[in-house]
Amino acid sequence: MKLDQTAKPFDIPKQVVWKAYLKVKSNRGAGGVDNVTIEMFDKEVGKNLYKLWNRMSSGSYMPSAVKLVEIPKGNGETRPLGIPSVSDRVAQMCAVLLLEPIIDPLFHENSYAYRPHRSAHQAVEAARRRCWRYDWVLDLDIRKFFDTIDHELLMKAVKRHTSEPWILLYIERWLKVPYQTKDGQQIKRVSGVPQGSVIGPLLANLFMHYAFDEWMKRKHPSVPFERYADDTICHCRTKEEAEFLKTAIMERIEQCKLSLNEAKTKIVYCKDDDRRGSHELEKFDFLGFTFMARRSKNRFGKLFVNFSPAISTKARKKISEEIRSWNLHERSDKRLSDLANMYNSKLQGYINYYSKFYKSAMYPLFQRLNQRLAHWVERKFKRCRRHKTRAIRWLGSMCKQNPTLFAHWKFGVTPPMV
Repeated sequence: MKLDQTAKPFDIPKQVVWKAYLKVKSNRGAGGVDNVTIEMFDKEVGKNLYKLWNRMSSGSYMPSAVKLVEIPKGNGETRPLGIPSVSDRVAQMCAVLLLEPIIDPLFHENSYAYRPHRSAHQAVEAARRRCWRYDWVLDLDIRKFFDTIDHELLMKAVKRHTSEPWILLYIERWLKVPYQTKDGQQIKRVSGVPQGSVIGPLLANLFMHYAFDEWMKRKHPSVPFERYADDTICHCRTKEEAEFLKTAIMERIEQCKLSLNEAKTKIVYCKDDDRRGSHELEKFDFLGFTFMARRSKNRFGKLFVNFSPAISTKARKKISEEIRSWNLHERSDKRLSDLANMYNSKLQGYINYYSKFYKSAMYPLFQRLNQRLAHWVERKFKRCRRHKTRAIRWLGSMCKQNPTLFAHWKFGVTPPMV
């Protein structure tokens, strides 16, 4: 594909626009306020990209309102998710492609979110190792972080790393563009970065790089931490150190026009076999895992208690609710292989993420799934109706014939062979 490139106020390479489009396309995602999907955009991709490049290069590009979707958090509250249009996602990706190679190498080694070759599992693994070495944890929670990032401070940080006029101009426009609700109402934005935007993660990381990471490096260089966006764990040797650090961080966060959620910010004792005494808080959640004292077995087969992560109660409950929503017992029109094809990708996703640490904590979840499949067998076959044992036996025979049919069977949680 070719984009004619003539003299424009802003020199935006045509290959950057094309590369940005390919990355947005690979990430897929829903349409924005204009309801234009990736598939619809793709039908006239040359025309659409030329129009976007021409507007961005001439300075006339104005982003559309951001589609507001409220995502339930599980505690009765919701998290606002902002979905830009496909064109706006491509435009933002252009800026990301040019900024990320400059900014990312400067980020702290303990920053794990939204970075190339970094993952949540790496953050959890680092936290696990440090919990074995340090007795106390300061679990930080910033109140409505993405919604309250100060635009003036953020732009000050951006300007330290680029003087490219079009990037600065359009970032300011992306920050100020309003939310639009499903009934068409527009909500003005004076702070924050929309979760769901392409450039939002990079900007949020940059803000926390200066608000927290660099400050910790200067003021508390001996305190290790793991930060995944605004989820942060600090490791301390004593309770007194953790209390002092909490006060210092609270002051620092307020200087950056953010605030800690004091109800969710807590000091936790990493209790295990070698640590005496107790504390009112001896567990915490981090990135979907609960860290707490767990019975483990060493390489010699001896049992001991260590402080380790496993799938959190909150995550397990959410997965359980998802599985219940499938209503397997009402799908008697499907074959067993159909059910596997329908749900294996989700099951494998759960396994890939949550089985990384203490995988046996997932077994009860999948045992209940096998019970639901047995209920499906009862509804599917007349000879198994009101005969639970017969249904389980049939399911067990299917598992024996094809032990990899379901992702959780392959994982090792199989129905009993009655």
